[in-house]
Amino acid sequence: MSESNIDYIIVGAGSAGCVLANRLSGDSGVSVLLLEAGGSARHLFLQMPSAFSYPIHMQRYNWGFESQPEPFLDDRRISCPRGRGLGGSSSINGMVYVRGHAADFDTWETLGASGWNYQNCLPYFRKAESWEGGADDYRGGTGPLGVTNGNGMKNPLYQAFIDAGVEAGYAATDDYNGFRQEGFGPMHMTIARGIRASTANAYLRPVQKRPNLQVMTHAQVLSLAMHGRVVNGVNVLRDGSEETLLARREVILSAGAVGSPTILQLSGIGPTDVLSKAGVPVRHELPGVGLNMQDHLEVYFQLRCNQAITLNGQLGLFSKGLIGVQWLLFRTGLGATNHFESCAFIRSKAGIQWPDIQYHFLPGAISYDGKLAVKGHGFQVHVGPNKPKSRGSLSIESNDPMSKPKLEFNYMQHPDDREAFRACIRLTREIMGQPAIKQYVENEIQPGEDVQSDDEIDAWIRANAETAFHVSCTAKMGAQDDVMAVVDKECRVLGVAGVRVVDSSVFPEITNGNLNAPTIMVAERAADMIRGQPLLASEDVPVFEHPDWRSQQR
Repeated sequence: MSESNIDYIIVGAGSAGCVLANRLSGDSGVSVLLLEAGGSARHLFLQMPSAFSYPIHMQRYNWGFESQPEPFLDDRRISCPRGRGLGGSSSINGMVYVRGHAADFDTWETLGASGWNYQNCLPYFRKAESWEGGADDYRGGTGPLGVTNGNGMKNPLYQAFIDAGVEAGYAATDDYNGFRQEGFGPMHMTIARGIRASTANAYLRPVQKRPNLQVMTHAQVLSLAMHGRVVNGVNVLRDGSEETLLARREVILSAGAVGSPTILQLSGIGPTDVLSKAGVPVRHELPGVGLNMQDHLEVYFQLRCNQAITLNGQLGLFSKGLIGVQWLLFRTGLGATNHFESCAFIRSKAGIQWPDIQYHFLPGAISYDGKLAVKGHGFQVHVGPNKPKSRGSLSIESNDPMSKPKLEFNYMQHPDDREAFRACIRLTREIMGQPAIKQYVENEIQPGEDVQSDDEIDAWIRANAETAFHVSCTAKMGAQDDVMAVVDKECRVLGVAGVRVVDSSVFPEITNGNLNAPTIMVAERAADMIRGQPLLASEDVPVFEHPDWRSQQR
């Protein structure tokens, strides 16, 4: 395929970009060029599920963004890892598969994303997925993306956590991605046949030899090529030289919630004050580019275990070697899971209609990046509010495309977010005090029994909260009359022809859970829009709502 004969240019081979490359190139009558600033994703650590803590530290696979000092988190700079290379963040993330609550997508529609309600999004979740439990009204059985429970909850602590939730008065749920999100149950992950199901593995590799698809790695897009307010290509740096690649139909930005708004701003599309300060001529004023930024925070609630059954006993070189050998030979065992095999979604208080707190349970006491582990045996639950009200912003500070943008999340700025975290700590203590899990508990490691009052909890959260790696909403989808909207309901950039944004930046509001699944869904649905195909028929299925949510917390 000649570079001068390209119909679609996709910028970014991440969770959305690989989906688009697959679906758009399925039409043999069009040519597709997929551009990726990073390289391949074949490294062993990107394939072995339990090794996910390693690539997140490798500059080769992580852009390594960082926030400004966060005033409500003791002025700490919060790491903001973003995937670099084929598969993007789906190649370095924790592989947790959470679609979000049905109400998330109905809310999107009320916020101006016409047509993006749950009934219309559900068919695309099903289209993407191959769920090990088989297809039903909610789940897909033949899609590219493999979804499993990992190692089958063999460690007894997984079920003990679920049982403790039931003892505390919550319900069990067999499938939080189906009829009922609210409750305690097994967690799902993007793993297929023991291997990480990144979008590079699931969507791109099976079609990479199509003659109408070209994948160009180590190609960093500097800006959009524009004629007036029409985008006709991209300016790219590769092999030390700059060049312009032209698209006959469209350019699609899928560079993620940091990358896509950054490219728009570098191209002169964004808030006038930001562009002027950075020395970028304004091509089209679009105030919402880089605003509305949202993310999830979480903390690790850690407990010392009185039995030698946790992952802390598997951290030695010999144990890791045995795990690695079993995975290499058979793709089974502790190497074939992300270790988050049970979870929960609950409501923080009465009067909240849908779950707003999420738990990831881990039968080990160790930091997410693997750097810090508790001596002896322990386990932990990651917990945080999923509906933050604080909003941040992203802005370029110069016209140098190699400079990283300024990220100001304003984590915990809104008082309701602080109240929600207090509920997280107190409700978690109650759950962990139930007989099913308490039988394994020696003592609370953190926050620690001395952290009790609102002020003490707030101080501990400020010092310990970490990102859940869910940055989003920086180029929100909305109606024409929404001053904050960046793209319309078909992901086309407002006021500019020839360019769309398709990734988690277009979310009007962050979803109730991890973001990889809804990002893939958005790309699946947008692909049909771009191709001019009829959208899949809506599917009206029931969704659980607690009958007494107005008066009961559980």
